[in-house]
Amino acid sequence: MASAASFNTGPFPSTPYTPKYDTWPYDESDFTRYDENDDGVFYRQPRLVTHIDDPSIARLTEYYGTVLPTKGRILDMCTSWKSFYPFEVKQAVQKNEMECFGVGLNAEEMKLNGVFGVEEHWRVLDLNKAPHDVRKGWEGKDVKFDAVTCVVSIDYLVKPLEICRNLLEATKEGGKVHLVISNRCFPNKVVRRWMMLSEQGRLELVGDYLHFSGWKDVEIVDLCARDESGMRVTDDHGTVLIRSPHLPDHLDPLWVVRGTKASSSV
Repeated sequence: MASAASFNTGPFPSTPYTPKYDTWPYDESDFTRYDENDDGVFYRQPRLVTHIDDPSIARLTEYYGTVLPTKGRILDMCTSWKSFYPFEVKQAVQKNEMECFGVGLNAEEMKLNGVFGVEEHWRVLDLNKAPHDVRKGWEGKDVKFDAVTCVVSIDYLVKPLEICRNLLEATKEGGKVHLVISNRCFPNKVVRRWMMLSEQGRLELVGDYLHFSGWKDVEIVDLCARDESGMRVTDDHGTVLIRSPHLPDHLDPLWVVRGTKASSSV
């Protein structure tokens, strides 16, 4: 039996998201939070930790290696001190073939994230405050992205439709967004609806965010741990279903909800 660290290889199966509603089905109460205090206060102290376990980070990095460009511009939304990008992306930044940008809530964390290269490429920006637009950090500059990533943070955003709509405008035609989801969170800061749903319900919720904001070809990608034959080794909560002395009892589950900005000619 392989160790937990070896459960990192693809393929990463995807399924098309199918909307259940004809119009946006949520109201403001769905996006209230237990702690409505200013997010800047909550995130004032740097947290130099990773919010998912090492095997899931390895799977995410491998996934990124199959989908992220190595030329152009990438944005890491709600970023921190690590972006989990593969070596190829970091190498492209060093060669000036690519620029990586980031928006987050803690400057000390972002200063430590080497993928941004220069301070001009990252901004402290609270997306829960108007105008809910990643471009606010670079006003007056025509900054557009070839890809956008966001790791286990979409559940904290109280205006997801506006944010995803603005994100679409900030993305080049053919560009993609990759919203990474697990089951860890700060319960007092996630939106109310999130806490009411199953893992699959949360994936569909994020699919709704992208669909109703105009993203196309929305898909749900399963990055949960699998064995050599491609079979899942955990349930949706991350509980390991295979008894083995080489495996822990838990491996963080991981998914990506992704979408594409369609060409204007479509």
